[in-house]
Amino acid sequence: MAAGDRHDKGADVSTPVNDWATDYDIFDPQYIADPFGIWDELRQTCPMAHTDRWGGSWLPTRYADVYAIAHDTEKFPSGNGISVVPVPADSGGLAEGQRPLLTSGIPPISADAPLHTWTRRLVLPTMSPARVAEYEVYTRALCRRLVDDILARGEGDAAAEYAQQIPVRVIGHILGVPEEMSSTFTEWVRDILEFANDAERRMRGITGLVAYVQEAIADRQANPKDDFITELLQSEHDGEPTGVDVVMGMCALLLIAGIDTTWSSIGSTMWHLATHPDDRRRLVAEPDLMPTAIEEFLRAYAPVTMARRLIEDTEYNGCPIKAGERILMNFPGANRDPEVFPDANTVILDREHNRHLAFGSGIHRCAGSNLARMELRVAVEEWLARIPEFAVTDPAKVTWAGGQVRGPRTVPVRVA
Repeated sequence: MAAGDRHDKGADVSTPVNDWATDYDIFDPQYIADPFGIWDELRQTCPMAHTDRWGGSWLPTRYADVYAIAHDTEKFPSGNGISVVPVPADSGGLAEGQRPLLTSGIPPISADAPLHTWTRRLVLPTMSPARVAEYEVYTRALCRRLVDDILARGEGDAAAEYAQQIPVRVIGHILGVPEEMSSTFTEWVRDILEFANDAERRMRGITGLVAYVQEAIADRQANPKDDFITELLQSEHDGEPTGVDVVMGMCALLLIAGIDTTWSSIGSTMWHLATHPDDRRRLVAEPDLMPTAIEEFLRAYAPVTMARRLIEDTEYNGCPIKAGERILMNFPGANRDPEVFPDANTVILDREHNRHLAFGSGIHRCAGSNLARMELRVAVEEWLARIPEFAVTDPAKVTWAGGQVRGPRTVPVRVA
């Protein structure tokens, strides 16, 4: 696998990593391409690795540590910043300190109680099983169109032309965004999440997204519609209308957190099926395995690493964490811990006990997990129904992105 080309600027990535225990870099090409061996080594030698890069951070690799830190929101809050790297204070609300464009940040994920509590409650009805079942109709029709296009050509990109086309359009459908805007949103989300060492590009994504949300909110205030933005504007908290700044942050969160994360899960799954024919053929022959297989793909290829930024000195299991440093919520690494998942680096389609952390854990567990599961399941079902036999055309052309969200960007395949 080839790593993505995101290391064009920035001193933090100018030198290679020589010691993963004391100088790791989650943006390093080696880490992006294959982090699994790095985690295995660190669990044995240094389960809480440290680096001075990107403002300083700690990387737990054991399930027990990641789980414990995720649940300790008093000692390790989310309200001080969830980005894995420092972000300029004028970045539109994703930064620590003042947030001039998104004054409330992106709740509920970037908030602590009480803001977290009531904003999460506003999201849950939109992500309920009943509502997700309604979105499935749109999602299935979309997947069929995308698959049929690749099938007609006999080849295509299972990441760029399939996985990356699904979540952005589904989220757009929920928000009431025209489908023709999908490519624009894709670029904005990539700018924000993938290019940590390119401040200009990251700012372009943030300001573009914020400006669009501002305009959409103004439009819904004047012309209410049957969509999530209107629902938020019509909601209340403590008898008062939900503030526009909170609505902006929540819409931005849905776009940022609901797109790249899910397309990375779908893309990783498509890559696995393209490169592991025994698993693919078994899933085709035994469709009843789909529920456990989806959970296993989520476990094995969990895409998201969050962060908890500390504003005062503290410690965890003897590790002195300084103010301003981050603890990276390494959910993907926790999901590969052999102490919890036997044969952890092997995808086992019928794995019975699977308490994975792909959606996080604790009060900040992903509120959109029902939606993400549905999108992944439908994407796999519709592809395998039409293209049960396919393979990567050239492994050297497969590229991966990483950092905050890890997943394939290109997976060229040929229909057998």
